[in-house]
Amino acid sequence: MSEAKERETICEIGASIFARGLTAGSSGNLSVRLEEGFLMTPTGSSLGRLDPARLSRLDREGRLASGDPPTKEAFLHRAMYEERAEARAVVHLHSSHSVAVSCLAEIDPEDVLPPITAYYVMRVGRLPLVPYFRPGDPALAEAVRGFAGKHHALLLANHGPVVSGESLEAALNAVEELEETAKLYLILRGAKTRYLTADAVRELRR
Repeated sequence: MSEAKERETICEIGASIFARGLTAGSSGNLSVRLEEGFLMTPTGSSLGRLDPARLSRLDREGRLASGDPPTKEAFLHRAMYEERAEARAVVHLHSSHSVAVSCLAEIDPEDVLPPITAYYVMRVGRLPLVPYFRPGDPALAEAVRGFAGKHHALLLANHGPVVSGESLEAALNAVEELEETAKLYLILRGAKTRYLTADAVRELRR
């Protein structure tokens, strides 16, 4: 895909994310890996009002080459790319249900959500909880690095999901599945629930 098309795709997907209320205000950010660097959403920008010409273009070392300054959470994206060679895109949202789950004291930090549906197991898999750091703290990148080598989807405590994929659409599909599963978990919370069995999960992961 050409860079021009990648720019259009980022803006189209950003508008879709915003229109469906998956992230609000100027929260959330998207990125795509290029042959010579990265395209990212700019700092302080709303995903609903992105301009293809103003997207941040970074070189391989993360230096701004053109466009507006990148999201202040660019280090999250770079940490995912550096640990996951196959990643071509990263989506980070502050989606309501995922954030709500990330604040619960009851969740298992090694695997936050139970296997409610087959689609969650296939698209997300195991979901670790990354400990809380203040927004913009570079220490968060190192914490993410510690999980990203084994997991393409992470949940930042009291913050939101970070998901990589082999394309922007794949990353979006996974983060949407994560958000829907978080919503299901909150709806089912307190009810006697039948999750997928361990055998069913193993079969799906194979």
